[in-house]
Amino acid sequence: MNEYAEVIVLSEGPTEQLFVKQLLAPYLAQKRVFLTPVILEKPGEKGGDVKFARACNDIGKHLKQRRNTWITLFVDYYGIDSDWPGYSESKKQTEHTRKAQIMIQHTTEAINALFPDINAASRFIPYISMYEIEALYFSDPSCLAEKSGAPLKSIEQILAEFGEPEKINDHPTSAPSKRLEKLSNRFRKTTTGIAIATAIGIPKMREACPLFNNWITQLENLPR
Repeated sequence: MNEYAEVIVLSEGPTEQLFVKQLLAPYLAQKRVFLTPVILEKPGEKGGDVKFARACNDIGKHLKQRRNTWITLFVDYYGIDSDWPGYSESKKQTEHTRKAQIMIQHTTEAINALFPDINAASRFIPYISMYEIEALYFSDPSCLAEKSGAPLKSIEQILAEFGEPEKINDHPTSAPSKRLEKLSNRFRKTTTGIAIATAIGIPKMREACPLFNNWITQLENLPR
């Protein structure tokens, strides 16, 4: 058995890729879990447009390449397409935790059914971020305000309304990134967002975001 675990992280775009490369990979490397971020592909471009048909092709390709690696999926619920397994059922739920549970369960079952001969059941770990990666930045309101230029009072009011970062909703005008863009004309998803995430750090995000913490815990506990 290896003394370390290797994980391919399939993400939807450059923001998630940078988040993995600059924050998550160094953090988990201390636990001997080594991450390689890869953006989901589609003809002619990468990022965005998160369809299941597109994702499962990449998942299958990486599962087949090396039988001793794990594959994890890192996509935002906000940008996911309606063709995704469990999507319709998840939309009927009110609790974000239940939405995430349904999406992860159906995604896992679909991938296991598509790739039964390459040990997908034990090598594939889906994570559907509720509702966007930008929700994680609300883990530290003071830091978010300082780094983004958004008013601290407005950030605190958003958190007071929802209770915790991962509950901030997925409406086109009020998703976490949309709120930050309205509060600060300096905010940019990739550049400013990653600077904010770096300043906050993974431990504080884990404390404030249980679903995110569960994913990291799974990766930490992969067999060596």
